[in-house]
Parts: sequence; structure tokens; C-alpha cells
Amino acid sequence: MNDDELMAEVRDAFGVLDPVPEDVLAAARASIAWRAPAAALAELTHDRAGRPAAGVRGGAARTLTFTCPGSTVEIEVSPDGRHREITGRLVPSAAALVQVRHRDLPEGGVTARAEPAGLFCLPRVPAGLVSLTFRLDDGTSIVTSWIRL
Repeated sequence: MNDDELMAEVRDAFGVLDPVPEDVLAAARASIAWRAPAAALAELTHDRAGRPAAGVRGGAARTLTFTCPGSTVEIEVSPDGRHREITGRLVPSAAALVQVRHRDLPEGGVTARAEPAGLFCLPRVPAGLVSLTFRLDDGTSIVTSWIRL
């Protein structure tokens, strides 16, 4: 028995004894559709848990900042029951299509337009792991790192 045959036997054994859950396989397949190899990756550089303002109803907002060479994405995340509302802006200001990436959303499930001043609002974003994609009008793209909301 060579190495390839041994690995095939081990793979078959794990397939019977400990199969990969279907939701894990679905998430893995969906991740391929989320690829944006030409996009600039904006990594999380600031995360501040919110504090409720005096006299204001609702939960506290969380502020996050993502940076990449030449751009910054600033967002505020407010709880809304089981969902979150994300408001933010692109710096420098730019118009863009903003899309939420989330395992429970189909591609294009929650989108918004960032106006020329760079401001945008994404209502009813499900809680969980989220990444934002910005397709700027000049043809470039920015993708934020994944965060848990």
C-alpha cells in the first residue's frame, strides 16, 4: 500500500466515523464566491465597545475602524434586536456599492450605496461574522476583515 492509497483509506474512514457537517461544507463552498483577489484588505485597527448615551433608548453603539493603504472605513454598529444596523463612511470620500458578507445571507442580500461623501447605512444585518465589500465607482474594491457583530 502506498501513501495515496493509505490516505484514501483514512479519508473514507473519517467520512463514515466523523463526517463533515453539511453547514460547514456549505460555508466552505460559499467562501469561494466571496473571494475578491484584486480588492484591498482593510484590516481592523480600532474597536471600541459603545457606552449608552444618557437618555437614549436602545443598546450602546460599537465603533470600528478598518484601514488599508490609501483608505479608511469607519463604522458604527447599533444593536436592533437580533439584527444590527451599520452606519459608516469611507475616507477619503467616495461613492461605492456596499455589500454585507455573512454566511446566512445570499450574495447581494444586504446592500447599500455609499453616497459621494462616502456615507452609508446598512439596516437589518444579522448578528454573527460579517465582512463588508466596497465596490468603488472608479473600479477598485475594498474588503474589510471579518468581525463578529
